[in-house]
Amino acid sequence: MMKILQNVRAAGGGVVLFFVLLYLLPLNGRLLWQPDETRYAEISREMLQRGDWVVPHLLGLRYFEKPVAGYWLNNISQWLFGDSNFALRFAVAFSSGITALLVFALAMMMWRQRSTALLAALIFLSMTLVFGVGTYNVLDPMITLWLTAAMACFYLGWRAESPGKKWAAYVLLGLACAMGVMTKGFLALAVPVFAVLPIAIQQRRFRELLIYGPSAVMAAVLLCLPWALAVAHREPDFWHYFFWVQHIQRFAEDNAQHKAPFWYYLPVIVGGSMPWLGLLPGSLLKGWFERRVRPELFVLFSWVVMPLLFFSIAKGKLPTYILPCMAPLALLMAAYAADCAAALRHRVFRLNAVINIIFGGVCIVALAAMGFGLFHHPLYGRQEWPKIAIGIIAFAGWVLFAVLSLRRTGQRFAWVAACPLLLGLLVGYAIPQHTIDNKQPQHFIRLNADLLDRGGYILSNNVGVATSLAWELKRGDIEMYREKGELSYGLAYPDAQGHFVSGQDFTHWLSQARQHGNVSLVLRLREGHDVAGDLPPADAVRQLNELVLYFYRQRP
Repeated sequence: MMKILQNVRAAGGGVVLFFVLLYLLPLNGRLLWQPDETRYAEISREMLQRGDWVVPHLLGLRYFEKPVAGYWLNNISQWLFGDSNFALRFAVAFSSGITALLVFALAMMMWRQRSTALLAALIFLSMTLVFGVGTYNVLDPMITLWLTAAMACFYLGWRAESPGKKWAAYVLLGLACAMGVMTKGFLALAVPVFAVLPIAIQQRRFRELLIYGPSAVMAAVLLCLPWALAVAHREPDFWHYFFWVQHIQRFAEDNAQHKAPFWYYLPVIVGGSMPWLGLLPGSLLKGWFERRVRPELFVLFSWVVMPLLFFSIAKGKLPTYILPCMAPLALLMAAYAADCAAALRHRVFRLNAVINIIFGGVCIVALAAMGFGLFHHPLYGRQEWPKIAIGIIAFAGWVLFAVLSLRRTGQRFAWVAACPLLLGLLVGYAIPQHTIDNKQPQHFIRLNADLLDRGGYILSNNVGVATSLAWELKRGDIEMYREKGELSYGLAYPDAQGHFVSGQDFTHWLSQARQHGNVSLVLRLREGHDVAGDLPPADAVRQLNELVLYFYRQRP
């Protein structure tokens, strides 16, 4: 593989092919996951339907959890490719691809070696956290793109010699941060600041930040201002809710969402670095111990560690939050791998290959054990052995490419990048049916399209199921029953009262609604609970695991 990487044209084509196979080809091969994918799919669909690119709405309700730039990218994707699962995921895959280009460009600026730059892009694209999130319709790959662009502009300005080039680089830095703010919020400002401060301290260049930093701030403000004023004019409470609830409470207060301990991200970054885990310790140590002789390595080290500390201190945590740390980590790994290959230090490559062989082998054994029913609570049903076989094939591919990387280790170590290739291509066909039924409501909705397509009223007690119904049926008037979930804020507005029906009011509401049309009530049952017994008798009841449909025919 290293010999191939020396051939720039062939290597560039190989990386592009790898991106197509791992990121684009599987996009339409699996159903949408709730709640994230169906939420972002429906928000963008409603934006296009309403022609409103300023105020996000979900199920016809105000939805102020995130700004709009991420939805804009999804809107463009839906506009280009239509209402398909491929279209919904294309924007995140595209963002990951552009981020890989930035990784390549940064490596070229730092080392002027195309082979190392291509290796850095390949490492980034093959990391499990990157391709796992980069083919999943969430906003994290998009914010990663803008944060990577911001740090690339910072490094460009850091190295520029003329004032004009520095001004231009810092203006571009501000524009990238502005797009990050409009994608996911003010962390797009906090993360670059946290990453840059140790670099300024280590190189004693605070004066430069004070001179050129205001131009970045001004550029960011000017780009954000039109939409910020427009949404404030339309919805005066947007900025209060978005700043206080989504930033202060979510990241700092005791009632923050997704609370987790400080060390939460350590196993995430370990698992997310596969199939390059063997290079992780040496890469970070290299960035620290060579910080004086190779300042660019300390830039990358700070870019990994400081955001990781920032997200670790925050009380609300999700694995996807540290995705912006993976681009600089890939660059550090590429530099470390190139130096090890040049110095004929092949032990680290052999160790990395062995780690992947063990990982793939353990997964194969676990899947085989499931097939033989050795687990008390198996993921797969008895008739799902073909899916288990597909999973075994996927991890056999993981082992195969790891073994290939062992041969002539110094030249073929990069073959481990292909370890997740079969997994990425086949995972959509190996998902257990129980998971599909409960986490991918599109399957249940399509099975019951004969009832759900009859118009009338549709309600659900789960936001993820409701957004799946809205997306699949192409209607945003799904109403909430009993549970409000993340729609509580939007439902609190006076003009949204008709979008919620409480359990106490349902019988009376149903008698009135059936005079005007059919009523479909799609419930997600809590684990271990039976079908609710306090509902009026339905004309049809259909259940699949934790999802159940009550259908009430119109009675004029």
